[in-house]
Amino acid sequence: MNELSQEIAAQAARWIVEEGLDYGAAKRRAAKELGATVNKVSMPSNELVEEEVIEYLKIFCADTQPLELFALRETALLWMQRMESFRPHLSGAVWRGTATRLNDIHIQLFCDDSKEAEIELINKGVNFEVRAISGFRGEEVDALSISTYCEGLKEEVGLHLIVYDHDDLRGALSTGAKSGKAQGRLVQTLEPAQVSNPESLFAVSAQSVQFPKAPIGSLKALTDLVEQSRQILSGI
Repeated sequence: MNELSQEIAAQAARWIVEEGLDYGAAKRRAAKELGATVNKVSMPSNELVEEEVIEYLKIFCADTQPLELFALRETALLWMQRMESFRPHLSGAVWRGTATRLNDIHIQLFCDDSKEAEIELINKGVNFEVRAISGFRGEEVDALSISTYCEGLKEEVGLHLIVYDHDDLRGALSTGAKSGKAQGRLVQTLEPAQVSNPESLFAVSAQSVQFPKAPIGSLKALTDLVEQSRQILSGI
């Protein structure tokens, strides 16, 4: 890693948190602002950017982000319960613990028939849009996009149900596990006793509850996280 990569990562983290940009767009914008010629050497990895995102949250969003994350996870849990028959797994920033109110919720569904999830939403009277996106292996998959009310935030948030085949679940777990090592290290660096302001919400919740090590989260795993977070936040 060189100094330019670190600078790009730090600047990208700011745009990810403040404007909700995805990692690729944030890195490109940061590189342009720094006058850098983007190449594979200077462009930071997503793991490095995520480290900077967590550091930015710790410094600038310590009193708000854990509550916003909790609200989004509660909403994700509600939808995973509704779609339980499709083996839902939470992914993205809401699962990894870096989400703010600007982030959408991403839930992966693993279906025997790719149209089953659409039929289920229609039967429930849910309005959604279908769009093609790149899956975790780069393949084209359908995303069912919904606007849903988040009780904790008192506003509408974006929810995306990403439809995979049933047999893709093992691949999703193994693919995500390759990047999970860095996440475990991040958790260890943010133990409450090591944070300078232990009274902040971020300090109290900055443990495995906020930053799980698993690459994606099952319904049971998210249920446990939400309950643990509720206990932690209610005791502050």
